[in-house]
Amino acid sequence: DEAGRGACAGPLVAAAVVLERPIPGLADSKLLTEKRREACFDLIMQRAADVSVVIVPAADCDRLGLHQANIAALRRALWKLEIRPGYVLTDGFPVDGLGVPGLAVWKGDRVAASIAAASVIAKVTRDRLMVRMHDEFPAYDFATHKGYSTAVHQAALRQHGPCDQHRKTYVNVKAAMEGTA
Repeated sequence: DEAGRGACAGPLVAAAVVLERPIPGLADSKLLTEKRREACFDLIMQRAADVSVVIVPAADCDRLGLHQANIAALRRALWKLEIRPGYVLTDGFPVDGLGVPGLAVWKGDRVAASIAAASVIAKVTRDRLMVRMHDEFPAYDFATHKGYSTAVHQAALRQHGPCDQHRKTYVNVKAAMEGTA
């Protein structure tokens, strides 16, 4: 699974997780509170048979296109695993070129524990990166909205223009670059 597809700033983060036993309280990262996500993250890191994370910078999302960057990141996350799974579940859409059979599961982060675990790892990793990015670019308040298009973020884009962490191919970022936002 991945985190950050819908954000207009910051990286796209993909994760792959091999689970061998249940993780108490695990669910889709979007359904968990920040505190619960952090607790699940720690449990996954302690109990999972294997975990890998791939971080795709905003500039690469622009260069490749978001979907292609996402597919490539999901492949790389799988290839980085030390344990080679015999079957792969992906959230929502199929990913070809994995080298093993797989199944795209609609709303997979809600029905498959391994996808939910990957969603938590990706989301927590990305959120931590965005909090650190806030220190470098405080005018955008990345620590609060994590790079998603909120009213506060849009106002900062209008006032300051985009920074290096913005995805320049996104309509709202282009508009801020052109002064039409």
